[in-house]
Amino acid sequence: MTTAPPRTRTGQAGRRSAPGAPPEPERRGFAAVVPIRRMFAIEHRDALLLIGTTLFLTGFGLVMVLSASSVSGQAADGDPFGRAVRQAVFAAVGIPLMLVVGRLPMPFWKRWAVPALLGALVLQLLVFVPGLSNGNGFNTAWVTIGSFQFQPSEFLKFALIIWMASVFAGRADELGDVKRLTIPVVPVVAVAVGLVLAGKDLGTASIIFFIVFACAFFAGAKIWHLLLGVAGIAALAVAVAVTSPNRVERITTFLNGCSDADYSNTCWQVFQAYYGLANGGILGVGLGNSRAKWSWLPEADSDYIFAIIGEELGLIGAIVVIALFVLLAIVLFRIMRKASDPFARVVVGGTLVWIVGQAFVNIAVVLGLLPVLGVPLPLISAGGSSLLAVLLGLGVVLSFTRAGRSRLR
Repeated sequence: MTTAPPRTRTGQAGRRSAPGAPPEPERRGFAAVVPIRRMFAIEHRDALLLIGTTLFLTGFGLVMVLSASSVSGQAADGDPFGRAVRQAVFAAVGIPLMLVVGRLPMPFWKRWAVPALLGALVLQLLVFVPGLSNGNGFNTAWVTIGSFQFQPSEFLKFALIIWMASVFAGRADELGDVKRLTIPVVPVVAVAVGLVLAGKDLGTASIIFFIVFACAFFAGAKIWHLLLGVAGIAALAVAVAVTSPNRVERITTFLNGCSDADYSNTCWQVFQAYYGLANGGILGVGLGNSRAKWSWLPEADSDYIFAIIGEELGLIGAIVVIALFVLLAIVLFRIMRKASDPFARVVVGGTLVWIVGQAFVNIAVVLGLLPVLGVPLPLISAGGSSLLAVLLGLGVVLSFTRAGRSRLR
């Protein structure tokens, strides 16, 4: 009885390895896949929740931008899909960027904090360059280069968070001293906010102030120091508001409430948002069936997209969106709580207030709980600059969840 010869390994070209010989190397194509898999591997449960929530909100935003902008796009340039396609392009760039950034080590961000801030300030200066600056009639916050348009202040928020985290992390045990707390943060923030206010973008300036106080709080600053800062900012806000008749009118209308006499003036946008939300009821009128987007509600695909969500998907859809931002806040808080490095803690805390805080400011404006500020709903509203900046910020947070890189407990 004869025994069958031992089975040999077949190579790429069909050649067989001799018995006892070392196995031939794997094919190059498979070997190239291994680093890619490792690059995008999810190593932490919080990372999985962060990526999942972000992708869902981004995908949901693309659907809602398509629905909310189809009518205005058709009326403006005959293309109902134009703005949604542009948003999809930014998402296609931003999502891989978030995953790649999520692999960078913490020292990288500490090293590049100052250059990032300087670059963001230079970009913000471009809004005052003739031929490049662009506005919407109320503020000058965009830069147009050829067919490309972006809003530098969105990236300024991100850069400020990284820079303040690097400053506060280097003096974590000295923040009880007012001088160590405020220098050089206050002068630099004053320059950044001054540039934003010079473009008449009060909404973005307000979000930046929230971010600054959040970073100082999570760094360990004393509460009474922060309260003094809040009092000073409140006085500055009043002084800035009274210099603009448009802002005074908005604030007065908010404080006094809207009346029928204001229907066609300052309260037009507010009333149309109310009508849209009321028309949606519990279950909504159906995706794509909004009436408010038919040139009734201004900025339907950006600042007031939550009203379109409420109309088309009803109270249920609106609650789901709010719940997703609450989930995002919980995930970010968990990451921040586990971070042992003060730099990571401040970055995650500042990002939490930036994204989730701005989301609830946007929703509060639509619901009439705050005066009109003109800030987008992160990850959902149309706007490539906002989407890229938010995905970049979440990518940095994602890098802090990686095993061996975040120093998580």
